[in-house]
Amino acid sequence: MSKYQHIQQEAYEANMQLPKLGLVLFTFGNVSAADRSLGVFAIKPSGVAYEDLTPGKMVIVDFEGKTVEGDLRPSSDTLTHAVLYKHWEKIGGIVHTHSTYATSWAQSQRDIPIFGTTHADYNTVDIPCAPPMSDEMIQGNYEHETGFQIMNCFAAKGLSYEEVEMVLVGNHAPFTWGKNAAKAVHNSAVLEQVAQMALLTEQINPKAPRLKDALIRKHYERKHGPDSYYGQ
Repeated sequence: MSKYQHIQQEAYEANMQLPKLGLVLFTFGNVSAADRSLGVFAIKPSGVAYEDLTPGKMVIVDFEGKTVEGDLRPSSDTLTHAVLYKHWEKIGGIVHTHSTYATSWAQSQRDIPIFGTTHADYNTVDIPCAPPMSDEMIQGNYEHETGFQIMNCFAAKGLSYEEVEMVLVGNHAPFTWGKNAAKAVHNSAVLEQVAQMALLTEQINPKAPRLKDALIRKHYERKHGPDSYYGQ
């Protein structure tokens, strides 16, 4: 029995949620699950259809992006995952999709405005969109540089990855993360829903105002604050 079986199972179960939640088409996405005590993560193999996945097919990779165990090639986004795990030490799971609405905002190079309380249940700020990658970064190790593109965006905006667990990569697509793979998938589904609601809001009222600060704080703190009570 592999000592990595637990994260292979976690990664497998999380990956299988992506098509169920309508977040991927074909193989347009991946989830990874980390074990920080072992310094590795399990990630979906590249190009393998979801119906053909098994826990044993999840590839084990270290935080430098090197394959530790597995016969298949890891996801093409593996180096992005590796960079984020290496530098953001409290992440336990990462998701990347090309879900329709979140990707549309990414392609538009726009942050998703905080219009309503659904958004505020998860974030007190607009969901950030990282600027498109520079030519120099594109010509380098592209997937590796994508991780730094995300981190540079958070640094520039003064955001904490522990508080904002989602990002749009300009002209590309969304990434989300969390304490484990299941939470990262949850955040990916929330991001897609909020992205759709924001689009519809702007279509209904192009001059829709940003949610007032008092409501932002109320909705975020009742779910995440020291006296949180909201669970639905």
